[in-house]
Amino acid sequence: MKRIILALCLVALCCAHAMAGEVLVYTALEDDQIPRYIKSFKEKHPDITVKFVRDSTGIVTAKLLAEKANPQADVVWGLSAVSLMQIKQAGMLEPYTPKDGAKVLPSFKDAAAAPAWFGIDAWMTGFCVNTVELGNKKLPMPAAYADLTNPEYKGMITMPNPASSGTGFLTVSAILQLLGEEKGWAYLDKLHENISAYTHSGSKPCKLAGTGESVIGVSFGYRGLQQKKKGEPIETVFPKEGSGWDLEANALVKKAEIKPEAKVFLDWAVSMDAMKEYAQSFALTGYPTGEPVPAGFPADPAKQMIKNDFEWAAKNRDHILAEWSKRYDGKSEPKK
Repeated sequence: MKRIILALCLVALCCAHAMAGEVLVYTALEDDQIPRYIKSFKEKHPDITVKFVRDSTGIVTAKLLAEKANPQADVVWGLSAVSLMQIKQAGMLEPYTPKDGAKVLPSFKDAAAAPAWFGIDAWMTGFCVNTVELGNKKLPMPAAYADLTNPEYKGMITMPNPASSGTGFLTVSAILQLLGEEKGWAYLDKLHENISAYTHSGSKPCKLAGTGESVIGVSFGYRGLQQKKKGEPIETVFPKEGSGWDLEANALVKKAEIKPEAKVFLDWAVSMDAMKEYAQSFALTGYPTGEPVPAGFPADPAKQMIKNDFEWAAKNRDHILAEWSKRYDGKSEPKK
């Protein structure tokens, strides 16, 4: 009997030790979102240490692909679904359905029978416009992509580089899908004449507009709305043709040894607690939370988003980035 009790105690200790480890998370979520989001995980799992590698979408994607032979990350959290499609094609994801995975809308998750990724929210193109600078220069408020080619805006627009920024890629992809490739590249040629710089961060154009270093920053809606809340003279415009968009999504990295903590993290990352936090930043989440659409977003956000062909975007991503870099990379800010 003593031996049985001792064995049970050892099993319990081993299980406790297993859940007292750490998980390495690669993410492209915003710096100011992560502490708020992760709070409920820490409360529920105080013995699990979460370490983050955080960067822009393109940089995180490139890092994951470069580490294919020796994966370092345990989990990907909040990375573009288009990027995760590429990473899946490289054979780097382990299918895993989190506990609440069945609640996630079909359009927000991998369509495979054994899904490899699950979306948590959708983010979309928004123009961050400095209303003070716009007024000083007596310029009209842009309402559409077409307006951004107005010669009066020459040198006053910043935009993310799509090779390093998911926001940059979803915007370029949207333009090519809306106009077709020939007309899309012709439009981007005209837009390029008004661009002062392409940034490596999706949020930086909005930050530059907030400080007046740029008049218009092509960014994403959440960032502009947050800056306005802080008192910056920013008006967020959602283009009338429709916003480019992508899903922030999660996945389990395929490794020789998959930590149980990684699955615990992914279970939490699509839980209602986590979804309610995502809903404070974004108008659409992986499944309904009952939270209202955040102030400043279109009342019907789904109608604002273009009909997005994710498969086309993932399949053509390398071609699009190569063509974009050949045409426009001369105005990209230096890489750190």
